[in-house]
Amino acid sequence: MKKIVFVFVLTLFLGCKEFSKNKAQKKIETLESISNLVNLKGEPVNLASFKGKKVLVNFWATWCAPCTKEMPDLLKAQDILKKNNYVFLLISDESQEKIVEFKNEMKYGFTFLKSTKTTSSLGIYALPTTFIYNEKGVKAEEIIGAVIWNSKEMIDKLKNIK
Repeated sequence: MKKIVFVFVLTLFLGCKEFSKNKAQKKIETLESISNLVNLKGEPVNLASFKGKKVLVNFWATWCAPCTKEMPDLLKAQDILKKNNYVFLLISDESQEKIVEFKNEMKYGFTFLKSTKTTSSLGIYALPTTFIYNEKGVKAEEIIGAVIWNSKEMIDKLKNIK
């Protein structure tokens, strides 16, 4: 009987976890669905204002080694894709102070934003996680893990986002 109860509870727990994960992932299908963002001055930022551009949204953290390791390549890709109507936004749920300290120390020319929601509440369970949105503000691609952003294959892929 104990085994049956254990299996039932385990199944219920895993089923709820999967359901909540899928529900959370649906929250970020469009630019408008990423809310509660502020710039490094604490002013609200509405991602809907970027409609009409292709938007790369990279969720990262200062403590995440793969996140910081991919940033030089991400910066090169940003420079390459400027003429392709791209905007790169790097979002962390860490404190504004920690993000500002990182930005000042590393001198990366990204638009850093702070999420007032935790990444897990957005359905993001691994860092870095990157979403690419087309010019209509609809998610066209999701990439989990670090990437060589300035590789020819990745640049071609990003250029062809529809």
